Amino acid sequence: MVAENKNKNMMQESLILETRRAESKVNIGKSKGNEESKAEESSSSSSAGSPPSEKLRSLSASPFIDGVASSDSFARDSHHFFETADLHPAPSTLITDDQGGDYPPATGFGDAKYICLLESSKLWAIAGPIAFNILCNYGVNSLTNIFVGHIGDIELSAVAISLSVIANFSFGFLLGMGSALETLCGQAFGAGQVDLLGVYMQRSWIILFVACLFLLPLYVFATPVLKLLGQRSDIAELAGKFTIQVIPQMFSLAINFPTQKFLQAQSKVGVLAWIGLVALITHIGILYLFINVFKWGLAGAAIAYDISAWGIALAQVVYVVGWCKDGWRGLSWLAFKDIWAFVRLSIASAVMLCLEIWYFMTIIVLTGHLEDPIIAVGSLSICMNINGWEGMLFIGINAAISVRVSNELGSGHPRAAKYCVIVTCVESLLIGILCALIILATKNQFAVIFTASKEMRKAVAKLAYLLGITMILNSIQPVISGVAVGGGWQALVAYINLFCYYVVGLPLGFLLGYKTKLHVKGIWIGMIIGTCLQTLVLIYIVYKTNWNKEVEQASERMRKWGGQEQDHLSTDMNQTNIYITT
Repeated sequence: MVAENKNKNMMQESLILETRRAESKVNIGKSKGNEESKAEESSSSSSAGSPPSEKLRSLSASPFIDGVASSDSFARDSHHFFETADLHPAPSTLITDDQGGDYPPATGFGDAKYICLLESSKLWAIAGPIAFNILCNYGVNSLTNIFVGHIGDIELSAVAISLSVIANFSFGFLLGMGSALETLCGQAFGAGQVDLLGVYMQRSWIILFVACLFLLPLYVFATPVLKLLGQRSDIAELAGKFTIQVIPQMFSLAINFPTQKFLQAQSKVGVLAWIGLVALITHIGILYLFINVFKWGLAGAAIAYDISAWGIALAQVVYVVGWCKDGWRGLSWLAFKDIWAFVRLSIASAVMLCLEIWYFMTIIVLTGHLEDPIIAVGSLSICMNINGWEGMLFIGINAAISVRVSNELGSGHPRAAKYCVIVTCVESLLIGILCALIILATKNQFAVIFTASKEMRKAVAKLAYLLGITMILNSIQPVISGVAVGGGWQALVAYINLFCYYVVGLPLGFLLGYKTKLHVKGIWIGMIIGTCLQTLVLIYIVYKTNWNKEVEQASERMRKWGGQEQDHLSTDMNQTNIYITT
């Protein structure tokens, strides 16, 4: 009898849970005034209506809805997730229908731990291939310099200046313009508006192609520009000739970046890693053929550079057209609809990124005018090189968190967006601290990789502490910038960068470097203060963010820039508006 009663009770409890799930699904389709069940009211009062400070503590403050998910079930569901590797919304096995597809509030350390594991898995599944792709692209540039270096010293200097000054300028600007797609494609994919991804990509093609036309005079007149910047006449002439020969590479970026963001938004990043690897290997063969076999010199290096760049761009297009049928529906006139609003977001993205890139380039320029510039610039360049290698990893994390945030906001999952930001910030900070500790532990040794000069190594060791601080700051700053891109805050961040970098950081660095005896340390300290201020401001903005309102704004973007009216949006978009109240 006791066993029978237990079985009956278990069946009744199971029936009650199923009934609640069914009722919540029905409620999702109703109007906002009737959509909340009793379980949802308790969730809303503890999350949506609470101030940001309470939201950030919700990882350990609120229970799961009606006790539906316990730590044990959480563990079983996490195992299922790792097998399926769904990278986009919060996994359905971890959510309750009462939450509209979002994570329920976590309770205790066990639940927070499993959320951390799942979000980490999603993050690195995206960030890893992207970081590898970036390393391969960096390798293409490095190999070009290596092969040209065997032609002659002047040729090496010319190519290095061409790629680092002219090509890097256009690269940063076009990458920033293309970053608008990280916001729009990510949110459209999260909202289930996959067919809009192809339209957005085509708009970006158009905008970036026009941007290339505006950048064209910089390439054509590279020689006088470089002479104006103080370069030797013979190096400037050779660099200008090489720059004109790599104009096709610049136009390839107008295709490369939008297709790259299109694939990233859907977490189809594995193909980017493979394309990058194949391009790197192929580039070695082409360089050897054109320079060592055909003896084409700088012209051969430029042709190889152009071929590799267009090979990457076209390979990505072929994959999009052949294997992304949901997102690619062919060429569409909708690409020209509301294009000016798209241009404004693209320009804001470009300004945000370029202000960061130019800020760290300026420190080299300022250092070059100090006393004993050879040691000052050399030691600082070694530190910046080390910092750059760490930065490649965080560029991958930047892209990954942008994808995660935009996907979750588009899906109507404010709590999942918040959780992934918290997890990513904590992990990135730990990586930054680890890198800083390694630098400090090897401050007297790591410069040996770059120079045999004892004086140079001693100067680098004195800068190691500043390098460690910079690495820690650079572990958080790209993550917050990625959150800004995912949320569509590019214009706001551009203003913040302008103030923190160019009103505070640069003038302070100039004063400390030139008016005190700190010299290169003073310049770097000023730059660090500007970066620290920018990071603190962005952290505060994220801390105060109302993620439910961010979902509303993502929904509005899909309506405004999707080329459709509100009553023509899909059922997924209508559900996104309902999820705002959960």
